[in-house]
Amino acid sequence: MPWYILARLGRGKSGLKHFDRRAVAEYTRAFKDPRTIHATCEDYRAAATIDLVHDQKDLRTKLTMPLLALWGKHGVVAALFNCLADWREVATDVRGRALACGHFLPEEKPREVLAELRRFLAQCT
Repeated sequence: MPWYILARLGRGKSGLKHFDRRAVAEYTRAFKDPRTIHATCEDYRAAATIDLVHDQKDLRTKLTMPLLALWGKHGVVAALFNCLADWREVATDVRGRALACGHFLPEEKPREVLAELRRFLAQCT
């Protein structure tokens, strides 16, 4: 099954070029284990079922701690969601922005992710 995870990681225009070879090796190793595949499927299944039930119950109380949302401008999140507006439905202090990348922010834009995290943490102290 490692071919599947490599195809998923490398599905964008840039392929696997943003992924360190050690990270690719670790993904490959992990996805040889059927338990990893099962756990991954269960995570997605929960997102489409029980997580929605929990989210609905939690709508009564908004998160009050500062929340940083980052997403890729060229990824599925930007295509399907209004990230800041969606998070503001469940939290009172939402900050963030889209980065000029796809789905894998730390791999594609590590310096920008680090800068955003540092700026956010400095504001929260």
